[in-house]
Amino acid sequence: MQIEPIQHEPPYRVGLFIGSLASDSINRLLATALMRLSPPEFEFHEIVYRELPLYSRDYDADYPQTARDFKASIQASDALLFVTPEYNRSLPGPLKNAIDWASRPWGQNALTGRPSAVIGASTGAIGTAVAQQSLRSILSFCNAPQMNSPEAYLQLKPGLIEPDGEVTVESTREFLTMFMGRFLEFTTRVLTVLPRPD
Repeated sequence: MQIEPIQHEPPYRVGLFIGSLASDSINRLLATALMRLSPPEFEFHEIVYRELPLYSRDYDADYPQTARDFKASIQASDALLFVTPEYNRSLPGPLKNAIDWASRPWGQNALTGRPSAVIGASTGAIGTAVAQQSLRSILSFCNAPQMNSPEAYLQLKPGLIEPDGEVTVESTREFLTMFMGRFLEFTTRVLTVLPRPD
């Protein structure tokens, strides 16, 4: 008996997490570039988490509306793209808090099964490598399938990305284009389901 895969057809709605709350964040600039270089099969919307209070299980019995809206934004996404800086050799606290909200109450994890990719920029040479490892560990526990390769740790020097998202260095532009193309391939694979035979 031949089993035909069921494929979620594009466009794929990608929820964008920007790890910095700063208005002039270089990671927001990187996110603008990634959207500009993205395959047309992706449609982006930012998942906003600035207004979330600090998570406590005391909220589990009655989630506040801001948290309900936040989780609904994740659940409306086919895939997730995390673009984050590195704070003190880890991910920023507000982003970790947002993931905690997304994963609770127990058994209602909004991240489960959503293909994800992680990338980040810093002014330093290690380009958020340690933060990304911390984030990957958390996403693994939250059962969000991750694109493991290519890894992308970007040292963002002044002038590399223009305010409109134009990448001025050809090799960087080619790499980021390839990264987003691979993310499309990964998302397509994850969202392709093989039905169980009767």
